[in-house]
Amino acid sequence: MKNTIIFGNNSSFKQKETLVFFINENFDLKLENKIFSGSNLNKIKFFLKNFKSKKSKDKIISFDISEQNKLLFVIVKEKLVAKSFAELGANFYSFVKANKINKINLYSDTLRSIKFYKKNTELVLNFIHGINLKSYSFDKYKTRDKNIYNFSLKIISPEKNLLSKKYFKYKAVELGVFHARDLVSEPPNVLYPKKYVEIVKKLSSLGLKIQVYNESKMKKLGMHSLLGVGQGSINESFLVTIEWKGNKKSKEKPIAFVGKGVCFDTGGISLKPAKFMEEMKYDMAGSAVVVGLLKTLALRKAKINAVGVVGLVENMPGGNAQRPGDIVKSYSGKTIEVLNTDAEGRLVLADALSFTEKKFKPKFIVDLATLTGAIIVSLGEEYAGLFSNSDDLSNKIFEVGKKVGEKVWRLPLDENYNKLMNSPIADMQNINYSGGAGSITAAQFLQRFIINKTPWAHLDIAGMAFSKKAANLNPGGATGFGVRLLNKLIEEYYER
Repeated sequence: MKNTIIFGNNSSFKQKETLVFFINENFDLKLENKIFSGSNLNKIKFFLKNFKSKKSKDKIISFDISEQNKLLFVIVKEKLVAKSFAELGANFYSFVKANKINKINLYSDTLRSIKFYKKNTELVLNFIHGINLKSYSFDKYKTRDKNIYNFSLKIISPEKNLLSKKYFKYKAVELGVFHARDLVSEPPNVLYPKKYVEIVKKLSSLGLKIQVYNESKMKKLGMHSLLGVGQGSINESFLVTIEWKGNKKSKEKPIAFVGKGVCFDTGGISLKPAKFMEEMKYDMAGSAVVVGLLKTLALRKAKINAVGVVGLVENMPGGNAQRPGDIVKSYSGKTIEVLNTDAEGRLVLADALSFTEKKFKPKFIVDLATLTGAIIVSLGEEYAGLFSNSDDLSNKIFEVGKKVGEKVWRLPLDENYNKLMNSPIADMQNINYSGGAGSITAAQFLQRFIINKTPWAHLDIAGMAFSKKAANLNPGGATGFGVRLLNKLIEEYYER
């Protein structure tokens, strides 16, 4: 996939180019530039009048004005918001790809002729954003039959300089999302913890400060909860911190993001069924979102101080693997009875959360993890599960989720759920043996490692990190869910 985006104000077009216009639901075409001759303009208006009479519900309609040139009309409903325009762009991309259209002139100023859209710059950029997000593909391991589709898009606008200037922020987000998608898509024999560390370290070229903690350093720190998960694998475990200081003059506490990075999850001794186990390469998606987010912040030079922390392990059965019934001492000092080695992500996050809180003393912490299958039972592939000790932080995440189309739904935390994680022989156990409330009790477990009452939110993205079907802004496969959500959270509420 290679898209070429050009901003220009030249309204002329060449043969074999497709011209694209925004149009309202009444099919009123208003052109500020004299693109067509009078006869051609009459021909177009006759076509639109005829199409209107059919009362079609199509979002994009096509008209061949000549043997060499095609016209596309993107139908815009009243009062659509930025999220809707991104989805409209994604639909547009699917249309042009299906019809193998690859040279496109988009007359963005036609949006200004539609009521409600006089200020159209951000909406046009969201339309382009949707095109780019939908156009992602991961086929680097295909040696033949690659689904290659390249197209060039020229944005014709009198505001070309303004559009070009603002576009870099959207591009930064796209590159962060694509980075997260790439990481999640890699096979586990390629993306094991050490290789993952090497990829993250390359981000230092963007001005990010990377610090790596290997097993020896983690043992000295007392991170036995995290280390226990990876002890059955021949691949070493790591904890990596990624710091962005975009507001060096500020004395405010940084904001923190923590990600579960289980590069492959067999379940350990509590072995998973063989069917669909290959999907467990996605169990590091939470960490990929954190990495993609920090990359986005660095690329767009966000005026914020932020830190990302990822715990990178591989959960394998082996002669040295952690056993059900083992007790480990976490970084926080609390002891954990491991009743099920397949409830491993919370063990990784336990140490990562306490470490992040103590070392960086952040304003708040958001963790992301493909933590439980129970959240998929609850919310499917429509919402991520949100758990939080802060109404303020929770409400902000919920609101920005609606704006970017990465939806979250808050579930309860309660002391009666918390009691279900008590162990008779340790401070806690890593699963709820009484059954039920799997996602909630997992979140209750994590909350125990927020020692100093730092505002905290947990996003269970098990149903959102990967999709077998193409939907909204995703082409199918790894979604990068969370990068756009958290970038918007920062942009709207915390960036100065």
